[in-house]
Order: sequence, then structure tokens, then C-alpha cells
Amino acid sequence: MTGLSRTISLLLLAAVAIAAAGCGSKDIELSSTDPDYSGAELFAQRCSGCHTLSPAGTQGSGTRELRAQGPNLDQRPEDEADVLFAIRNGGYSGSIMPQNIVVGDDAAKVAAFVAKYAGTQANSTPRPTSSGSVSNPNGP
Repeated sequence: MTGLSRTISLLLLAAVAIAAAGCGSKDIELSSTDPDYSGAELFAQRCSGCHTLSPAGTQGSGTRELRAQGPNLDQRPEDEADVLFAIRNGGYSGSIMPQNIVVGDDAAKVAAFVAKYAGTQANSTPRPTSSGSVSNPNGP
């Protein structure tokens, strides 16, 4: 094998390996200039193991054989205050979600992102929020 053909072969092999590594993964659907991008990025980093939320490119654990499975947030609208409560308290029912998985400004960014994008594929009646009003899965 000549030096040029060997180089071409190695480049092709590297391209195939890079393409294969990306199979099955999704990226954040928001532009990096979107004000909600950092909330989506934090959600993808901290919450993707258990929760599905398409704009963050996450698929949760619903299709895996794991004990921990958070709600599919594509199908469940959420209120920002409720999301902050869940983050701070480890969910609603004392389940496996760790308390304070994000804190401070990061928690606020995640809560705002989730509240804005959760429930976009909901087929059911919106849940009442902690304030007693009904959240709209399609936004304001």
C-alpha cells in the first residue's frame, strides 16, 4: 500500500468511526443563541438519563431496562414553580431523582426551559399548577 492510499484509507476509516459514534444520539434543537439554550444544555447534561424532552435531545430511560425512569416531559406539561420544587426536593414522591441536581441560577434556567417546552406532545388535559391555575401545554 502506498503512502497516499494508506492516508486515504485511514481518513475514510476515521470518517466512518465518527459517523457511527453519532448514531442514535440527538442534539439540542435550540440555536446556541436562544436564551433557553443554556437551560437545555444543563437539562441534557443532568437530566437526560431519566427524562425525555425532545428540544434538549434527550430520550430518558423509558426504552431501557433501568429502575429509574422519570416522566416523559414531551407528553407532560410542567409549571416552572413545580419544576423548581422537583429539582430541590428530588421529585414529587421521594423517588430516585436526586435532590438539587442543579442549584441556583442553573436550576432556574432548567426550570424555565422545561416549563416552556414540556408538554408539546401532550394528548391529555393539562395538569393544575401549584398556584391552582391550569398550565397550557402549548404555551401562553
